[in-house]
Parts: sequence; structure tokens; C-alpha cells
Amino acid sequence: MEDNGKLPPPMRRSGHAPLSARGEPYVWLLGGALAAGVVMIVSFLALVTYNGVKAFWPRPVYTITMMDDSVTAGELVRSETFMPVASQGKPPAGPSIRSLYRLGNYDLTNEDFRWVSDMDIKTIAAPEDILLVERLEWGPFIGKLVSVDNGDSRLAPDPLTHDKLAHLVTQAQQRRHKIRKLQKVQVGYVNRQLEEARLSLRKVALDHGKDSQEYLAAAKETSITTDRLEGEYAKLAEEANRLDLLDAAQTITFASVSGMEKTIRQSEVVRLYKPNALGFFGKVGVYISRWWEFLVAEPREANTEGGVMPAIFGTFVMTVMMALLVAPFGVVAALYLREYARQSWLVSLVRVSVNNMAGVPSIVYGIFGLGFFAYGMGGWIDQWLYAERLPSPTFGSGGVLWASLTLALLTAPVVIVATEEALSAVPQSAREGSLACGASKWQTIRYIVLPRALPGIMTGLILAMARGAGEVAPLMLVGVVKLAPELPVDMIFPYIHLERSFMCLGFHIYDVGFQSRNAEAGKPMVFMTTLLLMSVVAALNAGAIIVRNRLKKRYVAGHF
Repeated sequence: MEDNGKLPPPMRRSGHAPLSARGEPYVWLLGGALAAGVVMIVSFLALVTYNGVKAFWPRPVYTITMMDDSVTAGELVRSETFMPVASQGKPPAGPSIRSLYRLGNYDLTNEDFRWVSDMDIKTIAAPEDILLVERLEWGPFIGKLVSVDNGDSRLAPDPLTHDKLAHLVTQAQQRRHKIRKLQKVQVGYVNRQLEEARLSLRKVALDHGKDSQEYLAAAKETSITTDRLEGEYAKLAEEANRLDLLDAAQTITFASVSGMEKTIRQSEVVRLYKPNALGFFGKVGVYISRWWEFLVAEPREANTEGGVMPAIFGTFVMTVMMALLVAPFGVVAALYLREYARQSWLVSLVRVSVNNMAGVPSIVYGIFGLGFFAYGMGGWIDQWLYAERLPSPTFGSGGVLWASLTLALLTAPVVIVATEEALSAVPQSAREGSLACGASKWQTIRYIVLPRALPGIMTGLILAMARGAGEVAPLMLVGVVKLAPELPVDMIFPYIHLERSFMCLGFHIYDVGFQSRNAEAGKPMVFMTTLLLMSVVAALNAGAIIVRNRLKKRYVAGHF
């Protein structure tokens, strides 16, 4: 080869390989993409956290007198700049500011929010005697106290009445809880016993016929039981009606700033306070009270107010059941593919299918779960075990069991792939050493391979839990509902009711954000529920990560 002393142009200019050859532009590109992704994630978390944390902080209430002398009152939500529309052929003077106020008093005005332009305001004030009343229905009421009717006495609005009112409201709330417990727990228990007696008689009729001696004996026994239960029901209903009449006699009358009056029961008041007279510690008390209600109470006002305890419980139960179902099936499948199956075109096809399953839209899993689990397996279970309940389905409709199985199927590819990777990471020398010592293949897998692969298996399970807890589309078909009156776990035998529908945080966010009557009123609940869902997922993952790290320290370091 002839050497003419000439070098390629890049080498002649710098004496070094070009940046593209060394890959530096791509390193910077990849680093920039990673930084952009981190910034987006942090920004999203900061946005949700900021809007969720501040949502329960009490805001001042302003009374606004308009240019036409009409008066309104509300909480300031936000302000923005806008360009007024030209009037009478004259161009607008310039940009103006308008503010969105939450008015409350929806049952009187049929209006939740109102935009108010600064150009239309005559005067604005923040009086200290104005009240904000959070109610069970119709949202908040903003106005002033007119009177308190305590059944046999009537209190006029004075400073002493305001002090007594909080005590009366607390007593009324306790009475409401007692009535609700009486109706839901005690009366509900009697109703369930009546229904069980009816179903047991129908089962005897299906098994032996209505002309059999067994049916006649069961009918006689059922009649005695029904008479006894109906007597208990009448006594409980009478007591509930007595307490309800007593509750209805104790009311509070408020008046809006426009002079319209509203009378409500004392027990319908959830919380009342003077927002403009609250000090810092008073605001902190209201803030903590709202958070406590959010975490332990049931939803109200079409899920836009109240708490999300049923959704928290449903999400936790569903996620734990999904993890318990997907872990053994995913690990067993990966063990067979990695340790036992001969590498062939069929095994390759199975692996390709598993990888493709991870890309199937989640709604497809929901349709499969509804058809196969609910209508197929559930319908068969109803025919076999609950024929007396038909045509009302027991397992033949959506429930927490079918939802957990559907999510387990959805997340199985994640667990299988992660488990296979963890198994392949175990050194082959460890297997060979165990076999050389006389251990069988199963003993090698059980005592050598699986312990070392457990941290990787836990990683796959963590990813599965994180995805399953946030799914919405498949759950809408296989068990999740807008409002579940009964939890899937309670103190009634058999204590765990896998056939019941349930609530979950993911669907709660969708329902409040897109299905509520007023999207603006649901925004705070959307951010708070999103923050709570992220916290629940983080807590579940943190527990799994702690277990994974302990396993890693125990086994990966070589301590068997």
C-alpha cells in the first residue's frame, strides 16, 4: 500500500477523532433528554402537591356590591387579566381584571361560581361576622345567622349564640351518627337475616320441591324466624323515626347577603366558622379538620366533597389481592421458561406473546375480564352455589375478585419478564456447584437460584403494583363503581366479600374530574385525590422496596 503521507481531513485539522466519532453529541443529547424527563416529573409532582396541599386551607369570604347595587358573597378562587368587549362602538380602555368567586348557596341561586370584573364592582369588603357553613347537601352556605331553633327554645343571633351553636352542632352530629348506625347497621342486619331466611327457603324449594316434607318444615321454621325478625325491625324502625323527628325539630336559619333565608337541620351542618375572623391557629384547626374528614369519611355531594375512605380501602384491598395473585403465577411461568423449558420455536413464541401482552390496551383486559371472569366463571359459580339468588347475580357481575384477577393478568407480563431477567442474572456457576454437591434441580432452584433472584422478582412486583393501583379503564367494566355503600371487608360473615363492587382512587379522580356537575367545584378534590393516590402507591412501593433491600443484603451478599 502506498503511503503518500496524507491523513483524512478530520485528523489533519485537529489530530483527534471528531466529536461524532467519540459520541459526545449523543452523550449530551441523552443527558439532556434525561434532565428534561426529570424536570417534567418533578414539575408534575410539585404541581399536584401544591394544589393538593393548599386545597383545604380556609380562604376569606368577600361581600361584593355591584354597580347595580346587587350584593353577593363568595370565596376568591383565582383572578386573571382579560380584554373587555367593546361597547357602543367604543374600543375598550385596556385590559382589565376579573375574579372567580365561589358563591355557595346553590339551593337558593342555582349558581356555584361567578366571574366578577373589577369594572363592575362598587365596593368590596370582608366582614368578620359572616359565616361559612359546610353542609351535607347543596354545598356550602355563605351568610349570617338568623336564629337557632332547639325544639323547645329559640335563640337569637348574638355573640353568646355563636358560642353555643358549635356545641349544639356537635350534639346534632352525634345524633345523626346514631340514627345512621341504627339504620345502616342494626336495621341492615335484620334485613340481611330476613333475606337469608327467604333464600334458604327458596334453596330448599329448588332442591326438594315445594310439595316435599323438607320444604313444609323449612317453611314453618322460616315463618317463625320471619315473624321474630319483623318484630325486631318494627322496634328499630320506631326508634329511628323517633330520633329523626327529634332531629327535624332542631334547626338553624341562615340568611344570605341578599336577604334570602334558608333553614336546615343542625345535624346537616358538617362545619361552620367565621372565615374572616379566624387567626392562624384557627385556620390550622379548620385545615386539619378537613383533612381528617377527607381521610376517614365517605364522599358526599356527588363525590366532590367529603372523604374518600371507601376509595382508599378499595384501592388497598384490590392492589394487595392483585399482588398475591400475580406473584405466584408470574414467578412459576418465568421459572418454567428459564429453568425447565427447552429453547425452541414454541418457547420463543411464548416469550414474544408475553412481551406483546404488555402492549395490549388495558381496556381490552377489562372486556376480557368482564366476559371470561364475571359472565363466564361468575355465572357458573352462581349456577352452582347461588342458584337460589338468581336471577340476581352474586359473582356473575363485577366485583373485587374479578377486578384483582383482571389486573393480575394485565401485570403478569411485567412480573414474568422481570423474574426471567433476575433468574438469568444468577451465575451459572452457582447452579453447577449445587448440582455437583448432589442437590437435585428443584433443590438448586429453591435454595440457590430463587433466593438470589428475589430482589429482581420484587422489582417486577413493585412495577406491577404501581401500574395496577393507577388503572381505571379495565376496572370500570369489572367492579369499580361511583359510590359503594358497603366495603368488601367488614364484620359480617364471611368477613371478606369478594363479590362486592368497590371504589378506587383512580376512578374517583376520573369521576370527579369529568363526570361531576361542576368541574370547577371538583378541581380541589381531583388534586387532593391524585396526591393521595401517589402517596398510597409510594407507601406500597416503599414497603416492597424495604423487603427487596433486606433480601438483597441477605442473599446477594452471599449469606445463605
